[in-house]
Amino acid sequence: MHPHEVAEILNLPGSRELLSRDITRLAYVAADGTPRNVPIGFTWNGTHIVLCTTPNAPKLAALRRNPAVALTIDTEVHPPSILLIRGRAELDPVDGIPEEYLQMNGSYRMTPEQRVHWEAEVRSLYTGGMVRILVTPAWAKLIDFDNTLPSAVEELVRARDARLPA
Repeated sequence: MHPHEVAEILNLPGSRELLSRDITRLAYVAADGTPRNVPIGFTWNGTHIVLCTTPNAPKLAALRRNPAVALTIDTEVHPPSILLIRGRAELDPVDGIPEEYLQMNGSYRMTPEQRVHWEAEVRSLYTGGMVRILVTPAWAKLIDFDNTLPSAVEELVRARDARLPA
């Protein structure tokens, strides 16, 4: 997929709405060669999906070995909206707490007092810094069940329409 095609999909209103959510599912190949799919907070900066994790997270060794990843961001309603993204992960160790981490956790419902306590806990835990995982989208598909369907369902619709009289 060409970069301008990816950008067109990511700029659709439905994609922008999904890119403003809190959680994505990160799929990657673990160090033992088996697949993993983990929920993780994220933010979209217009160029990269930014994820943050602990420096000792097992996924980091796996991503160093094989940076190919897939992301799913979706809704919990019917029909769902689903944004599928494939790309490569770049690891960026950071001293302290990345601003993106504080942003991506800013939409959770917390009272101001809870927020102060949460930030203090985060700062006490991540004394060794964090790792930003930057995913550059190389492929994207928005499935909204109105304008777009999963490709296998699109195939079934075409086959059905070919069988029906005109």
